[in-house]
Amino acid sequence: MKDILIINTGGTIAMSEDRTTGKVSPSHENPLTQQSHFLETFANITVVNLLNIPSPHMTIERMHQLAQYIHQQAVHFNGIVITHGTDTLEETAYFLDLTVNVDIPIVMTGAMRSANEIGSDGLANLRSALFVALDDKSAHHGVVVVMNEEIHASRYVTKTHTTNLATFQTPTFGPVGIVSKNNVLYFQTFVREQHYTLKRFDKRVILLKAYAGMESDVFNIAQQYDGVVIEGLGAGNLPPDTLVGIQALLDQHLPIVIVSRAFNGITEDVYDYEGGGKQLKQMGMIFTQGLSGVKARIKLIVALNAEKTLTELPQLFTQF
Repeated sequence: MKDILIINTGGTIAMSEDRTTGKVSPSHENPLTQQSHFLETFANITVVNLLNIPSPHMTIERMHQLAQYIHQQAVHFNGIVITHGTDTLEETAYFLDLTVNVDIPIVMTGAMRSANEIGSDGLANLRSALFVALDDKSAHHGVVVVMNEEIHASRYVTKTHTTNLATFQTPTFGPVGIVSKNNVLYFQTFVREQHYTLKRFDKRVILLKAYAGMESDVFNIAQQYDGVVIEGLGAGNLPPDTLVGIQALLDQHLPIVIVSRAFNGITEDVYDYEGGGKQLKQMGMIFTQGLSGVKARIKLIVALNAEKTLTELPQLFTQF
């Protein structure tokens, strides 16, 4: 049998519901540890409780700690499964996809319902994630997210519903595969991007969302950061009153990446009017393909801390 490492980091999958109050909170002992012994039928399982935190407590530093731990342990295992809270799971998954370079499957999963709630999905998701980690083809898809019997590329998957079990979806592109009983079926492949080695850890990126009537003073706080990501309107447009503030940031040589606040589609420099995509690109803003705001922020943080230059960044953000 293959050797699989399960790394627990916390989240709802490691929490329990108080029967009296209905409150869900972290347990002193991960409930999955008590329930997952039957998985040993399929593989030699090693479980490590690396973290035990709610998903909103995840930070870039903790993501980096997880990435380093994976690099240390990968040589000893045939695959790795990571349990994680769902609120920031997509961000950690993409960070790992950009910074972890190993030849074994890396699979992330979580739960929308705690271990003792009716209809708890944690154990079923863990089982599906295990089968994906056991499949040799999974190593060619980068870090993947397995939830509700679907396999998603970390680059594009996002949480789309606050409570529904089928919350994780991939807008525009769809899942890369499914888990059917014990079978793993892949039906599309994304081209892998290059990996990045972090050389420093002090670069910060702010994420802003555009709206009707947005003005330049919104960007004052962005001057304290090393990069900016803006969720623009439509295919990548902004209100005209933002242009003075944006130009001030560009004059400071801050990279500004624009994505769309729309759920589906990609950004394009199509519209040629004040604040339109054509003008924004001519000013020096960076357009990306298919990334959400939170994913673009993760990528820009990684690229800046890998000491990629301002002239290198546009090419990095056009890669699928």
